[in-house]
Amino acid sequence: MKENLEQQKAEFQRQQALEQEALQERMKSIKHKILILSGKGGVGKSTVAANLAVTLARDGKRVGLLDVDIHGPSIPKLMGIMGQVPQMGGKTITPVKAGERLFVMSMGSLLQHQDLAVIWRGPLKMGAIKQFLKDVEWGELDFLIIDSPPGTGDEPLSVAQLIPDLDGAILITSPQDLSVLDVRKSVTFCRQLNMPVLGVIENMSGLVCPHCGQQIDVFKRGGGERMAQEMNLPFLGQIPIDPQVVEASDAGVSFISQYPDSPTAEAFEKTVQTLLAGMNGAAENRSAAAAKEEAPASARAAQNLKIAVPTAEGKLTAHFGHCRQFAIVEVADGQVKSTTMVEPPPHEPGVLPEWLHQQGVSLVITGGMGQRAQGHFADKGVKVITGASPQSPEELVRSYLQGTLQTGGNICDH
Repeated sequence: MKENLEQQKAEFQRQQALEQEALQERMKSIKHKILILSGKGGVGKSTVAANLAVTLARDGKRVGLLDVDIHGPSIPKLMGIMGQVPQMGGKTITPVKAGERLFVMSMGSLLQHQDLAVIWRGPLKMGAIKQFLKDVEWGELDFLIIDSPPGTGDEPLSVAQLIPDLDGAILITSPQDLSVLDVRKSVTFCRQLNMPVLGVIENMSGLVCPHCGQQIDVFKRGGGERMAQEMNLPFLGQIPIDPQVVEASDAGVSFISQYPDSPTAEAFEKTVQTLLAGMNGAAENRSAAAAKEEAPASARAAQNLKIAVPTAEGKLTAHFGHCRQFAIVEVADGQVKSTTMVEPPPHEPGVLPEWLHQQGVSLVITGGMGQRAQGHFADKGVKVITGASPQSPEELVRSYLQGTLQTGGNICDH
């Protein structure tokens, strides 16, 4: 019975690793992945996500818009694609085309009747999101905009854990204190997951009276901008309240396409340009930092060190905290000299970092590891690389030494 359970567990881990590899392969065709978050509902997050996607497409980008709001999908209505169903073929899904360069996937497009309620708990929702990312034929995209439900629950957490190279999150708030208070929690969420915050957008920021032309601050004004300054976050822009947005949304047409010359459309364009400028600047900084950290590869190859890899059946296992054997690979003069298989002590918080530190290990290569465990290793001066694929310890170490080790998302982060 015990052997059977172990076999089932190993098979489950193998399937998980294969699915993660397939997801990573799909995501390689997408240059930038951005998660849209809000601390609370009612701030127009989906409307902003939809119009950001349309604006990017109008600027010549190929864009995917993924709606992971499983229980309350509104993207099909906002994009005017109600009734259009994604095409299914084998294990692949073709998204709905909403424009020359814009493709949409949403649970709302899969429901037979719009009145149907999706009554799912966490694991089912994560499975659906994984399928949207892994099986949808997005093709070559410049941007994938991911609209999530309000808060910091299963859906945004699943996206953060599944996508290996998420660029970061855009936080949507309205100006009033209640909304700003909740969006601060989204900032904490991002920081706990080491997810960059690309910026804050203040939606519903003022209303220009169509009769007298005077501006009315219905929900105050500037709360999102002040919060961004206080928390040292980029501020992307203010989107005003516009009755035409409501009319377009209710009519099921894209607001930007319907009113491209409106002040609100101009505000979206300005916001997108601020976002792109910030991302380009961040990319340049990362490249410089990476060059400083990684180059030259020959310097790494000259190191003498010990590298630990959690294993199962001779290959890296996805779940660091449950492995029963570690491979400790000794490197001398840039070459793999020996590999020793050792059994760890009973797994308890803080035990493995101390134990591996005592073994002389200075680097751990793993598929996944929780943030708390990574903190324990950092305290011991042990570097951790997550997102590695299930290869033999020697293959992983050689790739690391050559500077060609490919990593994806943190497979197991809890």
